[in-house]
Amino acid sequence: MKIVKICAIGITNISLLVSFSFAGGTNSIPAETSIQRVTVLQPEWRPLLDERRTNWECWLGVPLKSVTGLPPGTPTSTNFNKGIPLGLNNDPKHVFSITNLDGEPALHITGEIFGGLTTRESFANYHLQLETRWGKTKWPPKLDAPRDSGVLFHCQGAHGASWNAWKRSVEFQVEEANDGDAYFLAGTSAEVHQSEVAQPGTVPFYDPAGKLERRKTRVRHLAGDFENLGGEWNVLDLYVLGDKAVYVVNGHVVNVIENIRVDGMPVTSGQILIQCEGAEVEYRRIQIRPITEFPAGLLSVP
Repeated sequence: MKIVKICAIGITNISLLVSFSFAGGTNSIPAETSIQRVTVLQPEWRPLLDERRTNWECWLGVPLKSVTGLPPGTPTSTNFNKGIPLGLNNDPKHVFSITNLDGEPALHITGEIFGGLTTRESFANYHLQLETRWGKTKWPPKLDAPRDSGVLFHCQGAHGASWNAWKRSVEFQVEEANDGDAYFLAGTSAEVHQSEVAQPGTVPFYDPAGKLERRKTRVRHLAGDFENLGGEWNVLDLYVLGDKAVYVVNGHVVNVIENIRVDGMPVTSGQILIQCEGAEVEYRRIQIRPITEFPAGLLSVP
């Protein structure tokens, strides 16, 4: 199996327009950001993954003391949320690599250090499709937790704004038995039609017939079992139109969020980020195409 290291690639053609800064995320990291031109997509599918990882940059957070084989003098911590991140395009453990899988490039993530692979471009009004499956290995601090990853979108601002690992963004959760949950990171929020909760503090499910409420942390996917487990591939589709997004797992609409906001302002574009969060995982056939409306019937059938 051919493996290509992916964290030493130069910057590609991103055009920066305006720079500004605003309040940081959950760790009070300044979200110093550059507004990026939103890429104009052509009508056909555009692959986002190649052998050289041309379209992506990587960021790694704080390595735990359990991580071995780091360069001498690399700071580690007992808490991934406190310490010095490895930072941008610094991946000494090859947490991210590109493999050749059945003649196609696939992204392999070891899971050992929290972080993410982020597109160098920003996107708006698109259909993102990818396939993912779990590996076998898990790492601290999630040895006893379900295998976890995620696809973050509308990413804005500084790397590491959430848990020293991820940008301010909205998450399409990729987790065993929880594919399609929505999380809101570092100050984002959205409105969701949600189920009634059994008791205060319970996380609601997405319910198309439920009351529209603003969520700032998490809303679970539509009640039901839509995943292929046991190392099988799952097909995930994310439809983004303005400040609304539809999550689809193996052909089933499992979440719909709308009126995505940061500090009361609509968020309608941003980078895409694939998480490393304590579990071995693979992604392949990552592709994107533009949309001007949601496909007919997408929102009529769960």
